[in-house]
Amino acid sequence: MIKEKAKLCDEEKLKRTIKRLAHEIIERNPDLSDIVLIGIKTRGIPFARRLSEIIESVEGVKVPVEELDISLYRDDLTEIFPDPKLVHGLKNSVVGKIVVLCDDVIFTGRTARAAIDAVIDAGRPKGVQLAVVVDRGHRELPIKPDYVGKNVPTAMSEFISVKFTEVDGVDEISILEK
Repeated sequence: MIKEKAKLCDEEKLKRTIKRLAHEIIERNPDLSDIVLIGIKTRGIPFARRLSEIIESVEGVKVPVEELDISLYRDDLTEIFPDPKLVHGLKNSVVGKIVVLCDDVIFTGRTARAAIDAVIDAGRPKGVQLAVVVDRGHRELPIKPDYVGKNVPTAMSEFISVKFTEVDGVDEISILEK
């Protein structure tokens, strides 16, 4: 049974965290017309949309948002399907763009690696950056996010739950445990 161990962030704190991350993206990328935000399904999508809205309200530039389902790019997929058909599903070109991958939590790094593979299959971006709401540690791959909302060291028996109103009906971050 999984139970909530601690609430880390309420709606207001999550809003401030995402606003800070949007400002960090603006500061690091002076030409916002070169950027595309790609939300990794599921909760990376509302995260990317919120970043785009904040960037537009601050800078007056509408940064496009794409949705990415990395299911067919997982490195354990060959255990399920020996020869998966790889499809990125991105609507706009990433060629020559700065791609900012957006996800709710980074853990082992495998989701980020799969997302990078999908982006590269879609074309050659100028660069790829990674924005996450929470970094919980325990990386298995040498992947480090460029933008981190909160660093939350966790035990292997713990989980991080990031909830967005668009998906879950509430904005909050919690630590769950078995």
